[in-house]
Amino acid sequence: HLAERGDRVAFHWEGEPGDRMDITYADLHGRVCRFANALRALCVERGGRVAIYMGMVPELPVAMLACARLGAAHTVVFGGFSAEALADRMNDFGATVLVTQDEGWRAGKRIPLKANADAALDRAPGVAHSVVCRRTGGDVAWRDGRDLWFHEVEAAAAEECPAEAMDAEQMLFALYTSGTTGKPKGIVHTSGGYLTGAASTHRMVFDLHDDDIYWCAADIGWITGHSYIVYGPLANGATSVMYEGGPGFPAQDRLWEIAERYRVSILYMAPTAIRTFMKWGDSLPAAHDLSSIRILGSVGEPINPEAWEWYRDHIGGGRAPVMDTWWQT
Repeated sequence: HLAERGDRVAFHWEGEPGDRMDITYADLHGRVCRFANALRALCVERGGRVAIYMGMVPELPVAMLACARLGAAHTVVFGGFSAEALADRMNDFGATVLVTQDEGWRAGKRIPLKANADAALDRAPGVAHSVVCRRTGGDVAWRDGRDLWFHEVEAAAAEECPAEAMDAEQMLFALYTSGTTGKPKGIVHTSGGYLTGAASTHRMVFDLHDDDIYWCAADIGWITGHSYIVYGPLANGATSVMYEGGPGFPAQDRLWEIAERYRVSILYMAPTAIRTFMKWGDSLPAAHDLSSIRILGSVGEPINPEAWEWYRDHIGGGRAPVMDTWWQT
């Protein structure tokens, strides 16, 4: 989209502590190219494997798209998973590089992502390098020769990185099932078919218009986030909101505050979150101007009628249709 949309915002990113960043398509392209070159310097090539264990920071989609640009497959492991779960997935996937961060923010608490990653790396001998994004600035253990700072390898890399042309059936990424019914299974998503599906459903199911501000309030660690925060919206040249933290911090109206600030027109979230907002009370969304919202989405599980009606009436003002999907890995 660089020719027509280089200056358009790809992500309005908001950190839980309140820091904000607008990332244009040109910004994102430059960062992806540099990080792809940084990965190549760590011997990640076409057909390589990279694991990603991060919170909702801009470096997460940068890392995913850098892998795609090289023709290397990625597997994103949800930042709430344990060191054991991360190690099992890295070993099964055959990852040689892990991209993680020092700590993450969640409901005002620091999540020890690198400490968890270090414990996982002790059980994953095939991973040679750990690239660490500095988020909180907290003290973390460091192993010279293995651990590298994300911002340092990115800054040292060249700005040009032509994209590899891939076969349609080449693996773009694998995402693992939760493991609640047995050993987690790595589900392969291919370059051509997956991107076609993500882009077309994002455009048509959400009735995407050129001036929409779109917000999938999910985590990229799940398939919904892959498809409807990263690949689908970016393929369609959309402007999205990306939020780092918990929905009720520092106050229970945080999501409505963000939706009002960016004039969100399409909002997508899970019924579990909707039911939580119902318990917190009708007055919280009523205190914010949500008149920009024209489409509501529900995802991740079946939605009950009471939550559907509350969502339509209190978030959509009784006018926005609610479309219900149930995506799985």
